[in-house]
Amino acid sequence: MKPLFPWTRAAVAAAAVMLSGCVIVPPLLVGGAVVGGGMVATDRRTAGIQLEDQGIEFRAAARVRELATLGQISVNSYNRVVLLTGEVPSPVERARVEEAVSKVENVRGVVNELVVAGNSSLSSRSADTVLATKVKATLVDAKDLSANAFKVVAERRVVFLLGRVTPREAERGAELASRVSGVERVVKVFETITEAQLAAETAPMRSGTQAPAPVSSASAPGR
Repeated sequence: MKPLFPWTRAAVAAAAVMLSGCVIVPPLLVGGAVVGGGMVATDRRTAGIQLEDQGIEFRAAARVRELATLGQISVNSYNRVVLLTGEVPSPVERARVEEAVSKVENVRGVVNELVVAGNSSLSSRSADTVLATKVKATLVDAKDLSANAFKVVAERRVVFLLGRVTPREAERGAELASRVSGVERVVKVFETITEAQLAAETAPMRSGTQAPAPVSSASAPGR
């Protein structure tokens, strides 16, 4: 049996962040997050886009706070597409949050997965943090995937997978995530690329040169 302590430490650290009492919950796992410590992961986004995504998350969270919503909302940005998860008290609030985030600078799309429900408990959100970390660890263990291409978010036992991946990687990643104990549903929020695109982007990395900037798709992320 594999030791459980690597993802347990990560879960405790993430739970400690949530205890700060903020209404806007930071991303559970950012693309390139460390599972178990000691590994600096790479990402298929350029460094510039990763910084843009971080800026989008901060600005979007601030915009949501200005709405004074009573919900608990998580904001995650990947390649400038924002995923909204969590709870809001009404359909009106759900629409207001999406509209506000869509107007944030550099956002090119919003995937609104907010549910109209009461706020989840701290124990429920802590369990989601552990669940997301277990899914990420499962992707790391897979020999036929690049785990660093995936960003994992868990909300109310639903796992959202983001990333720039090929169709094969998308299906394989979703399959592995669905097998993790506690996962009730997997939602794919991917930007799909072809095997040829992936080969072209990774070839410079193997040769030690800088990879070209990824081309952003104008279409909405697939599921």
